[in-house]
Amino acid sequence: MIEHIVAGVQIAAKPNDVEYNVAKMLMWLEKAAKEHRAQLVVFPESITTGFTPCMAVSDFYHLADTIPGKITDQIAREAKKLGVHVVLPMYEKGPEPSIIYNSSVLIDDLGRIVGVYRKTHPFPTERLEGGGWTTPGNEANVYETKLGRIGMIICYDGDFPELSRVLAIKGAEIITRPSALLRSFDIWSLTNHARAYDNHVYVVAVNAIGPDAGNNYYFGHSMIVSPIAQKLAQGRGTEEIISAKLDPEPLKYVSYGTLSPQIFDHLEDRNVGVYREILTPAKSAFEPSRRIPYKKTEL
Repeated sequence: MIEHIVAGVQIAAKPNDVEYNVAKMLMWLEKAAKEHRAQLVVFPESITTGFTPCMAVSDFYHLADTIPGKITDQIAREAKKLGVHVVLPMYEKGPEPSIIYNSSVLIDDLGRIVGVYRKTHPFPTERLEGGGWTTPGNEANVYETKLGRIGMIICYDGDFPELSRVLAIKGAEIITRPSALLRSFDIWSLTNHARAYDNHVYVVAVNAIGPDAGNNYYFGHSMIVSPIAQKLAQGRGTEEIISAKLDPEPLKYVSYGTLSPQIFDHLEDRNVGVYREILTPAKSAFEPSRRIPYKKTEL
């Protein structure tokens, strides 16, 4: 990884108005590149429409786009013009009208689509099987860029330590987490810091702000967290850009503000034999208020 500046663009989507939202993204992308000198720019989850569509899946399918498609083409042109990498979260048309993916697209500074990630852990009410609109993806890859190796997750994915661990094992140095998270700030902060520290990776977590079509109000507070769990940048509950310069050697010291050397590596120090049962299906020993009745699918 090279030293570079990453920015999170925390803006509100106009519910289900794709044209308006893409135009707004282009304006803020330029702002992040010129004012923050960002080389990697990350937007919130489902920024082209807002998270909850409040319409039939067959109707929402027409608001989604293919990848590549019209939406990615517009963002890619601007990314090339500005010379920046972009993480573009959007709903993606699947092969038939009942299939919509909650996706994250990595576009490089030449305007090329480097990778696409489809959310592997949609929130229970978001899943098609739970009465929602999203079909889960089934893979998570790490992509080589001139800035470094980037892995992508989306929102609820961050609650699952195994997913970020797999990306770290595959060599990720940065994990981006576009989100539309409604749970507490404590949970948001905890999971971002834990995924960064667990795996010694940078986590760039960009949360939605404002309402979606379902009148859910998102609280923002986007953040960038270092591999030793230092918060490098913190957003507020409004539209704004956060940014930070990423150090290519972040594990030299055990904590920030000290010169005490770090002598451990969470990945190397794993006792992998203890984890033999990690893929066993399970439920919590405690019952939630209710469970969304959806058919389990293997990821």
